[in-house]
Amino acid sequence: MTSWKRWALLALLALALALGLLRALDKRQQQQENARRLAASSQAPAAIELSEHDLFLAEAVELRLSLPFTGTLKAVHAATVKARVAGELSGLTVREGDPVRAGQLLARVDATEARARVAQAEQQVHASQAQLAIAQRQQDNNQALVRQGFISSTAAQTSELNLATARANLQATQALLDIARKTLADTELRAPISGQVAARLAQDGERVPVDARVLDIVDARALEIEAALPPADALQLRVGQLAEWSVEGMGQPSKARVARISPALQAGSRSLLAYLALPAQDGLRQGLFVQGRIETGRLRAVAVPLSALRSDQPQPYLQLLQDGQVVHRKVVPGQQGQLGDEAMVAIDGLEPGTRVLRASAGALAAGTPAKAVRATARPDAATAR
Repeated sequence: MTSWKRWALLALLALALALGLLRALDKRQQQQENARRLAASSQAPAAIELSEHDLFLAEAVELRLSLPFTGTLKAVHAATVKARVAGELSGLTVREGDPVRAGQLLARVDATEARARVAQAEQQVHASQAQLAIAQRQQDNNQALVRQGFISSTAAQTSELNLATARANLQATQALLDIARKTLADTELRAPISGQVAARLAQDGERVPVDARVLDIVDARALEIEAALPPADALQLRVGQLAEWSVEGMGQPSKARVARISPALQAGSRSLLAYLALPAQDGLRQGLFVQGRIETGRLRAVAVPLSALRSDQPQPYLQLLQDGQVVHRKVVPGQQGQLGDEAMVAIDGLEPGTRVLRASAGALAAGTPAKAVRATARPDAATAR
């Protein structure tokens, strides 16, 4: 074999060796790249799946603006029976829940002393009437004597003054008799209104002082709500506004209307009292705790559920679903209102169609991968259909 052939064969062998080496290096680089991609994909977090119940599509809606309130049910007509004279109670038989009618005799206070005072005043009246008769007869006689010239005019004037004194004494004793009779009448405790006994504050046979509370009577046929509101709501409150209210255990909210508004704030709580008239309803009792909302107007705005507004950062923000990830957007909350049974808040600058995460989605970090998934029917539900 000549020398040039030998060199050519060596060159071909070197070229084949170089090509093989290059192919091995390229394959190794591809394997390393695939390994890096696999490692990166295994370290990347999986996208969170958000159901339809976790998302709210912001849109322009009409909100019912309202003022929340708490209060109690109170009877429109209520009265307290008090002892107007001191003494021992007798005949007190009614108890809580018993019906009473206006003018009904409920109890008596011992009237022994009152009757004696009436008798004393009557005797004083009789004595004054006798004194007046004597003074009148003396005056008539003296006037006849004056005309005949037997007595002086001075004696006649004296008898006239005696007659005036007797009349005044009679009027005074008659006034004392009226007072004594009034005191005797006050020993009878009668119901000022028709209704039911709400509280019995004294017992039969007990000695009570003047103005001691004996019974509380309420007319449960006519009730109203005494609602307490913050003073900041005073400018929005108007007589005639409609309200929805409920008590614990009530199936559906009931309607009411603002009937009266107190002209002054409460001294202790600084709250404003409003009184809401409501229709008659069975089962209601005075003192029940009430909560509700007074409707003040309407507002059309882009709004989101109030529960979706998060406040665990210095400024309120919303969690949005954009481009497959969670985005935190700081917002300035507007007016609050109701959309159906859900509390909403208007958000200025929020574009309609924005997907907002509800409170059920929980707190998610900004940039968290997420995607919306549609709820699918369960196999058993599809079979049932």
